[in-house]
Amino acid sequence: MLDKALYQNPQGLDQLGEGEEPLEIHIVDPEELDIEGPGFAMHMEKADQNEEGFDDNLAEYMNEGELLKIASELISDYEADLGSRKEWIQTYTDGLELLGLKIEERIEPWPGACGVFHPLLAEALVKFQAETMMETFPAAGPVKTAIIGKETPDKKEAAERVHDDMNYEITEVMKEYRPEHERMLWGLGLSGNAFKKVYEDPDLDRQTSVYVPAEDVVVPYGASDLESAERITHVMRKTENEMKRLIHSGFYRDIDLGEPSNVLDEVEKKIAEKLGFRAETDNRYKLLEMQVEWDLPGFEHVDDEGEPTGLALPYIITIDKGTANVLGIRRNWKKGNKLYKKRKHFVHYPYIPGFGFYAFGLIHLIGAFAKSGTSILRQLVDAGTLSNLPGGFKTRGLRTKGDDTPIAPGEFRDVDVPSGSMRDNIMPLPYKEPSQVLFTLFNSIIEEGRKFAGAADLQVSDMSAASPVGTTLAILERTLKAMSAVQARIHYAMRQEFELLKEIIAENCTDEYDYDPDSGNRRAKRQDYEMVNIIPVSDPNAATMAQKVVQYQAALQLAQTAPQIYDLPLLHRQMLEVIGIKNYQKLVPIEDDIKPRDPVSENQDILRNKPVKAFQYQDHKAHIAVHMSAMQDPHIQQIIGMNPQLAQQLMATMSAHITEHLGMEYRKELEQTMGTTLPAYNEKPDEDENMSPEMEVKVSQMAAQAAQKLLQQHQQQAQQQQNQQQAQDPLIQLQQQELQIKQQDLQRKAQKDQSDAQLKAQQLQIEAARVQSNEKTEGAKLAIQAATVHQQAQHQKEVEGFKASVDIQKHMTMLQNQAEMSRNQTHAQMMNAQIQAETGRLQAEKQAETARMQAEKQSQIAQKQQNNAKKGNK
Repeated sequence: MLDKALYQNPQGLDQLGEGEEPLEIHIVDPEELDIEGPGFAMHMEKADQNEEGFDDNLAEYMNEGELLKIASELISDYEADLGSRKEWIQTYTDGLELLGLKIEERIEPWPGACGVFHPLLAEALVKFQAETMMETFPAAGPVKTAIIGKETPDKKEAAERVHDDMNYEITEVMKEYRPEHERMLWGLGLSGNAFKKVYEDPDLDRQTSVYVPAEDVVVPYGASDLESAERITHVMRKTENEMKRLIHSGFYRDIDLGEPSNVLDEVEKKIAEKLGFRAETDNRYKLLEMQVEWDLPGFEHVDDEGEPTGLALPYIITIDKGTANVLGIRRNWKKGNKLYKKRKHFVHYPYIPGFGFYAFGLIHLIGAFAKSGTSILRQLVDAGTLSNLPGGFKTRGLRTKGDDTPIAPGEFRDVDVPSGSMRDNIMPLPYKEPSQVLFTLFNSIIEEGRKFAGAADLQVSDMSAASPVGTTLAILERTLKAMSAVQARIHYAMRQEFELLKEIIAENCTDEYDYDPDSGNRRAKRQDYEMVNIIPVSDPNAATMAQKVVQYQAALQLAQTAPQIYDLPLLHRQMLEVIGIKNYQKLVPIEDDIKPRDPVSENQDILRNKPVKAFQYQDHKAHIAVHMSAMQDPHIQQIIGMNPQLAQQLMATMSAHITEHLGMEYRKELEQTMGTTLPAYNEKPDEDENMSPEMEVKVSQMAAQAAQKLLQQHQQQAQQQQNQQQAQDPLIQLQQQELQIKQQDLQRKAQKDQSDAQLKAQQLQIEAARVQSNEKTEGAKLAIQAATVHQQAQHQKEVEGFKASVDIQKHMTMLQNQAEMSRNQTHAQMMNAQIQAETGRLQAEKQAETARMQAEKQSQIAQKQQNNAKKGNK
């Protein structure tokens, strides 16, 4: 025994419950207990094994009295629904014999009379079935897809995968679909109504769609459609073993049904007899599966407070017709649907809608024509029989030896004539040959019946090979208008059927395909079905291939008048698809099929005359550079120039592709200038992708400002590039050198003019100094004269006068010396200035001469280079 655990308790576990109130657990019995704690109380008990699930058979939880009452009411409603369509079913059953599927042995007006049926009804029915089958179920499959919302690359790939998967399911997995579809078309044309029941078959563990004849689907005659019908009753027949299997699986109640009634109703007997079958008993159980809205006792609809509201909810109630026992009751709405919207399991295919729920078929439309044609045809045949093998009267004594069988050609028999000649003993009745008037009436009735049924062949003489396509299309439309309306109804019903199949497949499919799809992720199947709608491949606007081909021929003729506004590859691809050409996608590629490629591969595609396409994320400058180099390559130009027409076409294609790259590059630069990303560009915008007016105005304003900035940048770049190109041109370089020489000459002249101006300024200064010196000399003379006058005046003062004269004399001498020295200095400065000016002039002339010689040398070099270049080009 271990006294210590292998692992210690986590730290603090002992203190975890300290300070908390303990829980109280009261065990009522081993399957029930109560738990109480601070602020809560809980009661736990074993779940009730009898509590029903959402998909359970609710009849298992109801008593027999309630079930018998429900069965009685529903069977009474079913009988009333049968009575409401009595006239329609009577016309249908009476017209079945007009198909001529049963050979009639007539004894009236004589045994062996003509019992042929005119095949008008069968001809129209077979033609309708064949044409509609080829239109709705081509070899590639009956399904195509339509993307929900905005088209994106992911949605497009998902649509392709769903297209392949749905066609795979219908053509390969659902083996019964094509035979059931053909039977449905036969019943549709015949009775005017056909039903498809779409459901998930638990035995097959997959979806299934089976044909249900119109006589087995009983709907109140006043209903407008299945969705609004008060009741939908499906009359089913199950063998004893099938019933045992369904009861064992729990689908139906386990009750004693006894032996099958082995009784056919009047409608079933008539249908069997008219079609040439012998049907007196049926050893199968007859079940009524009724889709109704019912206020089921014990399962009433309640409001938020739990009170019954009396609202009837949709259920599927199955009743055994022979014993009037309810076998099953199941909810007929999706789990969690608070609106209790009933699920749809049947699809109604109408031929020609009438006054009530049930539409009219060929039996109702041309049954009278077929009956009249059959009657006249029998009269014509009987008249011919009587005319060829007439009867009459003969005398009693006239006897033919041997038997009385008809006389064979070349045979002569002996006769016993009682008296007279043979002619006197025989009187044939005056039977006439078949009437020409009756034959004309017969043809008229049959032709009118064919026209009315849409089974008349188009007369080729009505059209000419030179007739415009519009005229041919008008003739086809007039002839096939009624049939086109029928095809449109079938297209609408098939779309509903495919939506039901899609819903079952999407709910129950796995996340992976049973095969590898051509594109995309294999784990995207469930999400694929949420992105697309399923629609039939048939065209509701055209009943036959001939009509479709003529329509596309009209489109091609219009495209020739203005090819620039048409998508010709797409138009040709659709034309090939209509006429049934395989792999039409590879024969006519379109832009959507083009994948991104490098510029070298694009050049190869252009030279091979294959389409190319630019993508927004590519390096457009690099692509443009490669494409421009290829266009300017002399080797490529020489080869493609051998075929001028081809060369022009290839250059146009290359230019268009370069323009496409240029537009995307401009968009990228504009976005960079704006500092934001523009809305995604789509070459084929849908209505849902249109920008709001406010957003468009805002984007336009921002783009206008950015475009101006981008224009200035491009102008500056262009000017710089132009300057660089000019700088590399030899002639431009010579011109620049000549300008430099001229500029140097101007500088030299300016320097000379400046030195001349300085020299003149110095001369003016010297002249001013000389004038100043003369003024000083004259002043000195005046002073001497004044002194002499003063000396004469002051002769008496000899001592003072003598001293004064001596001082004045000294002062005058000093002034003269200073004036002489100033004049000598000014002259020296003028000489120096003249020397410097002359030296500068000589230096400038020398520099100009040197520059001129260098320019002449460079000009000679440039001339030699041009001559060499010309020789090389030659």
